[in-house]
Amino acid sequence: MTTTEPFDFDLVVVGASFAGAATALAAAQRGLRVCVLERKRDPGDKLRTTGIIVKEAAEQTLLNQLPAHLTRRVEQVRLYAPSLRQIALAAPGYYFLTTDTPGVMRWLAEQLRANGVDLRLGTAFTRCERANGGWTVEGAGRTRYLVGADGARSRVAQRCGLGEVKQFLYGIEYEFPGARLADDNALHCFISKRYAPGYIGWIAQSPTGVQAGLALRHDPERARVPDIDGFLLRAGVAGGLPRHLKPGHTRAGLIPCSGPVNAMVDDRVMLTGDAAGIVSPVTAGGIHSAWEHGWATGRAIAAHLRDSGPPPERIALDAAPRFRTKRALRWAYDRLQFDWPFDLLLYSPPLRWAAEQVYFHKRR
Repeated sequence: MTTTEPFDFDLVVVGASFAGAATALAAAQRGLRVCVLERKRDPGDKLRTTGIIVKEAAEQTLLNQLPAHLTRRVEQVRLYAPSLRQIALAAPGYYFLTTDTPGVMRWLAEQLRANGVDLRLGTAFTRCERANGGWTVEGAGRTRYLVGADGARSRVAQRCGLGEVKQFLYGIEYEFPGARLADDNALHCFISKRYAPGYIGWIAQSPTGVQAGLALRHDPERARVPDIDGFLLRAGVAGGLPRHLKPGHTRAGLIPCSGPVNAMVDDRVMLTGDAAGIVSPVTAGGIHSAWEHGWATGRAIAAHLRDSGPPPERIALDAAPRFRTKRALRWAYDRLQFDWPFDLLLYSPPLRWAAEQVYFHKRR
């Protein structure tokens, strides 16, 4: 393993959320010297993720060790048409985990430190420069490899001349601490062009209360903000949300929806997670793909440095999901979304089949 001075680290990761944590942990467990820069002092503060984990992610390395008090198992989806008629969907053995998301982020930070990662909270990434055989990163020093896991508006991508996410959803979510849904074993999903053009609304029971959110196609020229109060006034009772609740924390932010960016990698620098656009263009689910890609990237860097494996840039690029079918569905949904077909076809076999493909991928 060629990790001699003057390098301070073998790998610097920017961002300590799911993708960044996976990259750092995979590399650290192979013995690399890893530093993670995270601009927030509290990794559970100011979150932009719903924290809903699909079965595939829940069973991946380390995430399958999440403490039970931080998760809640949900085994059904209730899909609501714009008229608020509904169907129940389920697949044998399939489930989702809603989470105490701030708690999960803090737990991941603990795992980073427990695995020898130099986690630097309250340290924003500002700039970097190429050095002989690596990078000089302000706030971390010299490193052989740099990975940007710093969100949809990645500074690493900007500073290193990599591809940037161009198309987004804009989402907002309320948390209602201590609240209970009438049906707390379902992920309640609402289709409505009026309130959620290009996406959906959702209500779910979490370990700490109820989370309710709404997202729509982001148009920078119109800068439309989701009308979550109007949405909950209409759909809240149908979803089992008690009346007259006041929200606690609010989450909001941009969600990539156009698939992986072009120029995801360059010599000794890679993107992962939201920074790389590795988020489902249809469901906006990113935890599973972010963790899987981050883990593959970290392992590839370690294999290259320790075992003279192939260039990790190539592995990271090949490991990125392409979402070809879902990108086609995103194109159609953006241009052909109408409320009346969902109201008309809600109970039809074709719509049920399509919904099961989206939510469960027919994994039986």
